[in-house]
Amino acid sequence: MAVSFLLSPEQEQLKAAARGFAEEHLRDLAAAVRAEPDPLTRALLARPVFEKAVGQGFLKGLIPAPVGGAASSGVDAAIFIEEWAAKSPDFVISLAGPLIALAPVYEAGTPEQVGRFVAPFLADAGAPLAAMAYSEPEGSANFDAEPPAAGTRTTAVPDGDHYVINGRKAWASHLSGWDGDGPDLMTIVCRAPGGISLVVAEREHLAGHIEVEEHYDLPGLRSCLTSRVRLRDVRVPRANLLGAEGQGVALTRNAFFPSGASIGIFAVAAMREAFDVALRFATTETRGGPVPIIEHQAVSDVLADAKGRIEAVRLLTWRALDAVIAQHPSAPELALHAKVLGSETGVDVVNELVKLVGVSAYDTGFPILGYLHEALAYPVIEGSNIGVRRRQLQDLFRTPGYDPLAASGMR
Repeated sequence: MAVSFLLSPEQEQLKAAARGFAEEHLRDLAAAVRAEPDPLTRALLARPVFEKAVGQGFLKGLIPAPVGGAASSGVDAAIFIEEWAAKSPDFVISLAGPLIALAPVYEAGTPEQVGRFVAPFLADAGAPLAAMAYSEPEGSANFDAEPPAAGTRTTAVPDGDHYVINGRKAWASHLSGWDGDGPDLMTIVCRAPGGISLVVAEREHLAGHIEVEEHYDLPGLRSCLTSRVRLRDVRVPRANLLGAEGQGVALTRNAFFPSGASIGIFAVAAMREAFDVALRFATTETRGGPVPIIEHQAVSDVLADAKGRIEAVRLLTWRALDAVIAQHPSAPELALHAKVLGSETGVDVVNELVKLVGVSAYDTGFPILGYLHEALAYPVIEGSNIGVRRRQLQDLFRTPGYDPLAASGMR
């Protein structure tokens, strides 16, 4: 079978549809978000557009086809994410909550659980939200640590046929939901009697039991409703446990592979938009000289290096997302490379393009600085590169029998 990097006619249609939606709805949303100082009000601006996206079937594009969605390949997901993230990455992150929150459901859920938990996200109307309640305010890089280390502090105490969950969570988009009563589905990483576990709380369990402590005012990704919340006596049926008690460590790590791989495409979107700004600047600005600055070799070199790295990260992330969606054995390693290399390349490239523009870039009225603020988030969200992702690569490299050619298919 031949390997091709050309988009199929169907993928070209997907790209056109995603780009059209982004131009029609996300560009104006991003402008409105930039003008709004309050983080909660900013986030709520997205709801009408969110409902339009659901109505046009885009949410189903994040749900795998075998469970009723429309996600057939990782490349399809990458195309869709890149087009939207180029205009409003925060909107995409909000919409994409099911990408991570449902991942452990697909892996360990019973057929009944899969059908019930996925159903809200197959809707053709509304604004359903999902959140993976993993991070805690005190930090979660060592979430699986056993006492006397703190590890995960959120507890799930059995009470008859229910768990009673108490604890604090932070950083996941839409932990509070649109109205403070939680999302439609929250996958909670907690400490049950049998160890770290995942319990799925539905909207009916969360309402009235969430205390919003703070909505974070982020320097980038500004319309993500990112909050610190306290869960107070959330009663969830024990039937909502995914897998078995103590299985949560592996399920949590695996859940972050799809979202981690996707960060590479978010980084591509920031780089591509910053490159466009810098290229237009270089081809039109003389900075007082006789010719546009692109005529100077140093300027052209920055652009050449940036463009090559954008293309490299895009292809890596296509491969990683495709492996994740297909559940190929190479998926963990490729997803980690897409997250680490993609996010750190994004920061480096956008920063170089800022320096190309010069001091004008430091004016908030100049568009390139916003892309740097976005890029700076990517090494630290969805599992920070230092605290989580590089450690996962270290564990992978130390695995007996690890073959460095396996992920590439060149073994």
